[in-house]
Amino acid sequence: MQQTELKQKAKEMMDHNQLGTLATVKDGKPFSRYMTFFHDDLTLYTATNKQTHKVDDINKNDNVHILLGYEGEGLNDAYLEIEGKAAVYDSSEIKKRLWNDDLEPWFDGPEDPDYTVLHIDPSEIRIMNESDQPEILELN
Repeated sequence: MQQTELKQKAKEMMDHNQLGTLATVKDGKPFSRYMTFFHDDLTLYTATNKQTHKVDDINKNDNVHILLGYEGEGLNDAYLEIEGKAAVYDSSEIKKRLWNDDLEPWFDGPEDPDYTVLHIDPSEIRIMNESDQPEILELN
């Protein structure tokens, strides 16, 4: 598959799969947790509390790994493996853009001082289980 087709396929999978895992590096080891992801083109965003370990982890080491797309239908479900760099964004514009009612159990609104957004720039996206070998979309 051509890189343009792989990019389109990855975006479609991101459109239909918002729940995934985010792995950071904590004390030199991977640490994963479930997150909800939003995307703009291939850039990923996820809301979090400023006081979490994942924010500390990213401030120390910005390398992250994300899994998105496995739907539990069978062993051959397609999913994305995403490697990238994360940054903590505290822009009120981005926080307002990503705000939705599902965040209300954790935050008082887009102006909540503990609410922040993680911005992930992928460097490589692998589409898994679509063929015998991963299909790799290289971005940097």
